[in-house]
Amino acid sequence: MSGEPAADGDAAPQIWVDADACPAPVKEILFRAAERVPVRVTLVANQFLRTPASRRVRAIQVPGGFDAADAEIERRVRAGDLVVTQDIPLAAAVIAKGALALHPRGELHTAETIAQRLSMRNFLDELRGAGVDTGGPAAFHPRDRQAFANSLDRWLARLGRPPR
Repeated sequence: MSGEPAADGDAAPQIWVDADACPAPVKEILFRAAERVPVRVTLVANQFLRTPASRRVRAIQVPGGFDAADAEIERRVRAGDLVVTQDIPLAAAVIAKGALALHPRGELHTAETIAQRLSMRNFLDELRGAGVDTGGPAAFHPRDRQAFANSLDRWLARLGRPPR
């Protein structure tokens, strides 16, 4: 499918997914939401992505390279869109453009919350750079899946598109 915006001129808010590290259960939730609500979902990654046959779900494959998928999402996102990402700098960038960012574990980042998350991320990055083991993220659990689904449903409801 083409990586360009829909030819139908649909200016409705859509969902962008930083798909390189997005957990499979989150993608499945998004695929189902795309059909039942409806809302456009676009996955962006530097590798081939399998997506369901759908008019509302598409994938954009970008060339490999540091933050290439992030740059593509930042280039295309519009105010009112939702970006699903674990990447805090990308979340900050899309929020600055008027979009919202949702972590796959269900935490919604907004203009009011992103500065603190970015500061914490930078602090932990400095610690890792100094050789301190800060550990990695916990395993993705069913409660994370549920928290994501609940946050997504709240966003969809604000669009006037309650889940069915």
